[in-house]
Amino acid sequence: MASHFALFVDLENCGGKNSMLMDVIERVKIRGDILIGKVYGYTDSYSDLKETLLSNTFTVVPSLRYGCNQKNNSDIQLVIDALDVAYRNDLIDSFCIVSGDSDYVPLVGKLKSMGKFVLGISRSEAASNVFMSACSEFQFLESVSTSKERPAPAVSEALTLSDVNDLIVTILRESDSGEMLASEVKSVLLRLRPSFSEKSVGYSTFGKVLAQLSQQFGSFTVESEQYNLIVRLHQAYAAIEQINRDNYVAVFSRILSAYKEDGFDRVNPSILKSAVQALYPDFTERQVGLRRFSDVLRTLEREKLLKLQMDEGGNMLVHIL
Repeated sequence: MASHFALFVDLENCGGKNSMLMDVIERVKIRGDILIGKVYGYTDSYSDLKETLLSNTFTVVPSLRYGCNQKNNSDIQLVIDALDVAYRNDLIDSFCIVSGDSDYVPLVGKLKSMGKFVLGISRSEAASNVFMSACSEFQFLESVSTSKERPAPAVSEALTLSDVNDLIVTILRESDSGEMLASEVKSVLLRLRPSFSEKSVGYSTFGKVLAQLSQQFGSFTVESEQYNLIVRLHQAYAAIEQINRDNYVAVFSRILSAYKEDGFDRVNPSILKSAVQALYPDFTERQVGLRRFSDVLRTLEREKLLKLQMDEGGNMLVHIL
C-alpha cells in the first residue's frame, strides 16, 4: 500500500532550482502519493517554479523580510503546519522535510512518536548530524538530484518508449530489492506521469509494454511467477569506459560541472565519491594511482576544478570552481 506524504520544502535549503524541486517531488512520488505540499521562503526570484508548484498543487508560504531573525519565521511556520497536519489529517502517514536544520529535531521526534514516517532531505553542507540521525530515513539532496539522468519530457510532450524505460529503471532502483510486481510498477509510474497510458506508446496492455522494453533496452527482465508478473532490474551496470589515470580528471570534471549546474557550490567529499561509484562501481583510488580519496581531491584542486575548505565543525567540504 502506497504511503500518503506531506511534503514541506525550505527553498533556501534546496536552492530554489526547478530541476532540483522536481527531483525531490519525483523521489517522494516513487514512495507514495503527495497529498499536501508546501514550500517556504518563496519570493519573486523563484518565479520559474510556478508551473511545477501549480501542477503539483503546492501551497506557497512567502518570505517576509523583517527583523533580525528572518530565517526563523519560515522555520516556525513549517513546524506549526506540520503539527497541524499530523493532528488533523489522519490520511497522512509520512512526512518529507527538505531542510537539514537541527531546529527541526523536536518536530521529527514528535512526528515519529505519533507513528509517522519522516524522510529528511538536505544539502550535505547544510545537513545537521542530529537531524540526519533523528529522521526515519535521510538522503542528501545531491544524491537525489544527480543519481540519475532526468528522463522526463515537458508536460506537453508525449512519453516515448525510451522515457518509459528510464522511468521504470528509476523506480526499480529506488525499490528495496530491485524488483517489483508489474502492477506496483504501473502504479508508481502513474504517480510520476499521470498522462501515461499503454495506448499512447502503441500497446494494448502494460505487460506488452514491459516485454517490449525488456527486449529493446535490456535494463530489466520480466518473468511470470505464480500468476504474477515480476519486473527485475539487471544487476550489472558496467560503465562504457573504465576510469583510469588518463581520464579520471575528465570524469570528475563532468560530475562537478553537473553539480554546479544543479545549483550546488559545495558538496561533501563522500557525496562526490558516491556519485563516481554510481557511474563506475569498481572505482578505487588505486585505479588512478593514488592511495586515498583525499589525494584525489588534492590533485583535482591543483587542476583548479575545486577548492578544499573546512566547515565550522572541522569537516572537509569541496567548493566547486
